[in-house]
Amino acid sequence: MLLTAALAYARHGIPVLPVHTPDPRGVCSCDRGARCERSGKHPRLRHGLTEATTDPRVIEMWWGQWPDANVGLRTGITMDVADIDSPEGWHGLSHLLGGEFPPGPRVRTGSGGWHLWFRPTGFGNRVRLLPGLDWRGAGGYVVAPPSRHASGGDYRWVRRPGDDLPAATPALLSLIEGPAPAPVVHRAIAHPDRYATAALTAAADRVARAPVGSRNDTLNRAAFALGRLVGAGMLDTGAVVRELDAAARFAGLGRVETRRTIRSGMSAGQRQPINAEAGRRVA
Repeated sequence: MLLTAALAYARHGIPVLPVHTPDPRGVCSCDRGARCERSGKHPRLRHGLTEATTDPRVIEMWWGQWPDANVGLRTGITMDVADIDSPEGWHGLSHLLGGEFPPGPRVRTGSGGWHLWFRPTGFGNRVRLLPGLDWRGAGGYVVAPPSRHASGGDYRWVRRPGDDLPAATPALLSLIEGPAPAPVVHRAIAHPDRYATAALTAAADRVARAPVGSRNDTLNRAAFALGRLVGAGMLDTGAVVRELDAAARFAGLGRVETRRTIRSGMSAGQRQPINAEAGRRVA
């Protein structure tokens, strides 16, 4: 059943990946077992999300190796997903959608929450968009029916995908996008070297502690911010790469995904360096 579902998702253009499985006691199939805090929710693949595919031969090979693997679906390509895990999240999303939910695909999760599918927005993951509401977009994934939850429940379709997905409302898009950048206010940095070192330490700590679902987005933001300091000559490129790489590995990101994100984020940041010469000013 799981392989059949995985192949069906792939035929519809949704990249698939095998996810660890909880046993009847809720113990994860990964090496951490009962100590795992994400039982049945994290990828079995070494490089995680980056290996998701629609190739049926690869999918058959994976489920031949792990026939009870939960089914993970990469978001941000065919669909984005609103992940609701509380009544507050349900009511908050309903408000953003104008008081009622569109007739789009809807999944009842194994824990009693909901996954609502939308057209891709182009935005990445957003954790705690509202209390009880996360957004899974570019760089994210969700566990899909007929996978099993650690609580003992199964993921199941309440309304299956049709020909078209609903679009996010302007109010929802605005919340996902986040607030507009604040006006730039310049202030002198009394000790530029200390500032840069502290910024590097804080950014690496945020990456290392980022929750699943927001890790790549957190890494990208950190790489961009530190890239601005590199562009201003306040940090060494090698030091930034080493610190961010170590933090991303600690968080559980794969090598290829990590290096690509660091390179992209830092390159963008270096094109917008902090004006270090003008009294070492910072936005």
